[in-house]
Amino acid sequence: MSEPKHIAVGGLQHETNTFAPHLASYDAFARADSWPPLISGEALFEAMSGLNIPLEGFIQAASEAGQILHPLNWSSAEPSGYVTNDAFERISTLFCEQLQALDRVDAIYLDLHGAMVTEQYQDGEGELLKRLRAIVGEHTPIVISLDLHANVTRAMLDYSDAMTIYRTYPHLDMAACGARAWPLMQELLLGKKLYKAMRKIPFLFSLPSQCTDFDPCKSIYARLPQLQTSGVENIDFATGFPPADIEECGAAVVACGSDAAAVELAADSLLQQVVAAEADFAYPLLTPDEALQRAMRNTSDKPVVLADAQDNPGAGGTSDTTGLLEAMVANHARQAVIAVLYDPEVADAAHRAGSGAILETSIGGRSGPVGVQPYHARFEIEALGDGRFTYTGAMNRNSKARLGNMALLRVVDDHSEVRVIVGSSRTQCLDQAMIRHLGIEPATQKIIAVKSTVHFRADFDAIAAETLVVIAPGIHPCELSGLDYRRLRAGVRLGPLGPEHQ
Repeated sequence: MSEPKHIAVGGLQHETNTFAPHLASYDAFARADSWPPLISGEALFEAMSGLNIPLEGFIQAASEAGQILHPLNWSSAEPSGYVTNDAFERISTLFCEQLQALDRVDAIYLDLHGAMVTEQYQDGEGELLKRLRAIVGEHTPIVISLDLHANVTRAMLDYSDAMTIYRTYPHLDMAACGARAWPLMQELLLGKKLYKAMRKIPFLFSLPSQCTDFDPCKSIYARLPQLQTSGVENIDFATGFPPADIEECGAAVVACGSDAAAVELAADSLLQQVVAAEADFAYPLLTPDEALQRAMRNTSDKPVVLADAQDNPGAGGTSDTTGLLEAMVANHARQAVIAVLYDPEVADAAHRAGSGAILETSIGGRSGPVGVQPYHARFEIEALGDGRFTYTGAMNRNSKARLGNMALLRVVDDHSEVRVIVGSSRTQCLDQAMIRHLGIEPATQKIIAVKSTVHFRADFDAIAAETLVVIAPGIHPCELSGLDYRRLRAGVRLGPLGPEHQ
C-alpha cells in the first residue's frame, strides 16, 4: 500500500447460554473481571497491551505494517444467559456513534465472539455488523475474528468481508487469531476480491469433545494450513456453542480466498473430514462417584484433576452447584480442593469472621438447576483473599484478576479433607493462580476439582496424573439430547450420531 490506511478497531465478547438464568446486563460489560472493563479511546491500546486477546494481535500486526488505528470500544462479560436489550443497545449505539465521529475510515476490524444472543436478537454479532455496515457502506472492508465456539451465521458472513477463528481450545491463539486477520484486510485494502464459503455441520457436539489437544479436533485443525493453497487465503473451523437455542446454532466451516472454485472445494473437503469423524466426537463422561473413586485409586505423586464441566461459568454455568462437592465429602476424599464456587454472601461472611474462625453455613445452590441444594456444613476459614492477582497460565497471560472477596474453607469432617474456594465472581477456574491466591500449591494436592470444561487444561494438565470430565448437575449440559430446543433448525443431530431435532 502506498500510504497508511485508517482502520477503526474494537470488540465485543459474550458467549450466551440461552438455558442459563443470569442475564448479561450493561454493568457486566462495564466492570473488570479477568479481562479489562468496557473501554474506549486511546486507553484501549494500553489496556490491550501484552494480553492474549484478538484485538491486541491485530493491533500489533497492523501497527507494524504502519497503519493508522482509530479505537472504538472493547468489552466482554462472563458467559451467561441472554444479553439484555439495554446492554446491547447501549454498546452497539456507542460503536455507531464512535464510527460516525471519525473523519476517515478505510476499514474496520472487530474482535467478536460469535455466540452472542440478546433478548431481542438471536444473532447479536450479525445485528451489530448490519448496523456498522449501514454506516460505512458496502465497499469499506470489515474483517472480524471469532471465538472457536462461534455459532457462525449467514449474517456474520454477509456483513463482513473476511473472518478468522481461533484454532485452539484451550484458546492459546487468541492474539494470533487477531494477527491472522491483518493479511486478509491488507488484500481487501489493495482492492482484491475475497470469495467466501460456509458449510454448517449437520450435528452438534459438546464442549469436552471440542478440545484441540486430542482427536478428532486435533487432526482437523492440523489440516487447516494444508488447505490454504493457491486461491484459498484462509479456512477455519468453528466448533459451535451448543447450549444456544437459536436457528443457526452449531459448528461450521468458513473459507475465503481469491479463487471462488478453490474456496468452495476447500470448504467441501473440510466438511467431509468433519462429517466422517462424527462418531469420534463422543466423549467419555463420569458421574461424580465414578470420578472420585477412580481419582482416589491414583498412587502417583501428581493430582487427579476433575472437571465439573456442566457447572462451568465459562459456558454460562452458575458456578454454584454442589453435586461434586457433596461427592468429594461422601467419598472421603483427602487433600482435595474444589474451585471456584460462586457465593458472594459466604465469601463476605468469611471476611467478616476472619481467618481461623469456624463458620456454620450453607454454600452454593442459590441459582443452579432445579433440585440443586445448598451444601450445609461447618467450615474452618483457612485463608482470605481480595481476588486481585495476575494470571500466570498461557491462556490469560498477563491479565489482572479483579474478582472480589475470596475465601478458602475447609469442611470440618472427621472422614475427609476437602477444601472449597468460594468467590464473589462467576469465573471459571482455568489458571493455577486462582488457587495459589488462597495459599494452596495445586501440585501438592491429591484431587483438584475445577469448575471448567477444557480451558483449565492449558495450565493444569502439566501437573495432572489424569484428567476426568464429570457430569454433576449444571446448566451447561454435556449431553445435548435432553436440551429443550425451541428455535433450532430441524434435522440437526443432537450429539454425535444422536437423534435429529424435530
